Amino acid sequence: MPHKTAKPAAKATVAKPAAAKPVLAKAPAAKPVAPKAPVVAPAKAPVAAAKPAVKAAAPAPKVEEKKVVTQRQGFKANEFVVYPAHGVGQILAIEEQEIAGAKLELFVINFIKDKMTLRVPTAKVANVGMRKLSEPALVKKALETLKGRARVKRTMWSRRAQEYEAKINSGDIVAIAEVVRDLYRSESQPEQSYSERQLYEAALDRLSREIAVVQHSTETEAVKEIEAQLAKSPRRNAKAEAADGEGETDAEGDTDDTDGDGTTVADEAA
Repeated sequence: MPHKTAKPAAKATVAKPAAAKPVLAKAPAAKPVAPKAPVVAPAKAPVAAAKPAVKAAAPAPKVEEKKVVTQRQGFKANEFVVYPAHGVGQILAIEEQEIAGAKLELFVINFIKDKMTLRVPTAKVANVGMRKLSEPALVKKALETLKGRARVKRTMWSRRAQEYEAKINSGDIVAIAEVVRDLYRSESQPEQSYSERQLYEAALDRLSREIAVVQHSTETEAVKEIEAQLAKSPRRNAKAEAADGEGETDAEGDTDDTDGDGTTVADEAA
């Protein structure tokens, strides 16, 4: 009898571990908490989408500022013009700018050889003397001027230099041709002084640029044409070219004075 009652007690102890299994099943209950995180992420998307709406409004004023103008005061964009102080240039554009609170229309002129861009108010074109290119007939007249006899005054060089500079900066193609003619020296004639050479090259550059653009040729070809015309001009006689000393006799037999910088020149022709 005592042995039979002991067996059921052992079974009761075995049954206790089985009751612990439901405790392990509570751990998976924490997994449903994870899906709550994606609920916060969609709320950020509307905030990011609102930013492009502000940027899209900014370009609107820029379109209003741009005004396409192709012609003013008889001058057109991409046209070659002559600006007296700098020679031949090309109008790149006609633009509007605000300066000191006032809006101004400006010609944007590019001088390729000088690597310079100049902005000139359209309202002051007449004051600065800007003009269109010379007509072919006027270019022909300038070339004919080169064949004439040099007219050099018997005055101090400083005064004559000022007159030459005024002619070069006048923008008058015939006046510029006169400077080239008067300062030209052939190989058989006395060399030019440094200041004479500078003025001669400045006048030659202005003249050759305009002739090249008008005739649709290169500047080198224009210089050759100018030099060919100069070669046809009257030369001093052999006695004048060989003369030494302070004075020199010109083709008419007059004796010239030596100017301030030591350069001997011919009298002005009658």
